[in-house]
Amino acid sequence: MLERLMPKSDDFFSDFEAQAATVVEGAKLLKALLEDFTEVPRKCQAIKDVEHRADDITHRAFERLHTQFITPFDRSEIHRILSRIDDVLDLADAAAERLALYDIDVVLPEARELADVLVLQVEKMELAVKGLRTMKQDPDRILDACKEINVLENKADTLLRRTMAQLFKRGNDPLTVMKWKEIIDLIESATDRAEDVANVIEGVVLEHA
Repeated sequence: MLERLMPKSDDFFSDFEAQAATVVEGAKLLKALLEDFTEVPRKCQAIKDVEHRADDITHRAFERLHTQFITPFDRSEIHRILSRIDDVLDLADAAAERLALYDIDVVLPEARELADVLVLQVEKMELAVKGLRTMKQDPDRILDACKEINVLENKADTLLRRTMAQLFKRGNDPLTVMKWKEIIDLIESATDRAEDVANVIEGVVLEHA
């Protein structure tokens, strides 16, 4: 019984890393979809499959969090990291789902740019997450990655504003504007959640490294 309650030191770090890897995979699939907007149902299903795998990882991690009483750092911080990483992929998947459902014909160039930013951001997020396992050895590497994630999120905010302005200036019909506004908002919200992950990780490193 005691052995079951005593986690391996790597358990939660492995959860974070597995989650982050699926987010990178899903974000790259979303970027590829926007760059080559063909076979949309198949490509969206591939993103959905990755999202389901990520949900399984998250579910197992939450179970571990509730059954083991020794954790590498505060439970609330672990919960927030798990939740926010999961949110990133959920939002990317939601954006892909809208692309399939809304009968989109032509992809906005700005949507591709935003997906590019998201991929760069989640790659940095994965780097920061991997650093948690040995955070005392090189905390600056993690903090630098977190700062880059924040810079990229600011870039995503700028892209969001520019995209909305261009969308209205083009004189598109209201339905097209509504469709793309929702899709762009979802991708940008994914970048927000990635920034949330970075903020939590930054706090953990500053407290424990």
